[in-house]
Amino acid sequence: MAKQRLDKWLFYSRAVKSRTLAQKLIESGVIRVNSERTVRTDHQVGADDVLTMTVHTRLLVWKILDPGTRRGPPAEAQALYEDLSPPLLPREPKPIPFVEREPGSGRPTKKERRDTDRLFDDD
Repeated sequence: MAKQRLDKWLFYSRAVKSRTLAQKLIESGVIRVNSERTVRTDHQVGADDVLTMTVHTRLLVWKILDPGTRRGPPAEAQALYEDLSPPLLPREPKPIPFVEREPGSGRPTKKERRDTDRLFDDD
C-alpha cells in the first residue's frame, strides 16, 4: 500500500495553500492521524487513515482514500478523501442594537441643515 508524507498529502488535497503552511499546521499539533496527535511533518499516511484537524475554526474529519501524485484541480483533490466532518451548527444572527437619540442632539438631519443654511443665507 502506498504511503505519503502528511504535509505533502495536505498540500495535494488542498487543505492548505502551501507545503510550508501544512508543516506549520502539523507542528502546531492540531492534526490527529487515527486519533493520535502528530507533530511530525514526515508522518506517513495512506489509504484508510482518518485525519482529524481544525482548520480556520472548523473541525474537519477526512478519511484518506488515495495518496495524491500532484496538486491538481479541486475536483481531483476532493477524490483523495471522504469528508466525515460533522455539519456546521446554524448561527443565530446577532441583533443590531438600536439607540434612539433625542431630537436636536447629535448631527443635524438634511432638513435641519437646509433650514440653518436658509437662516444665514445672504440673499
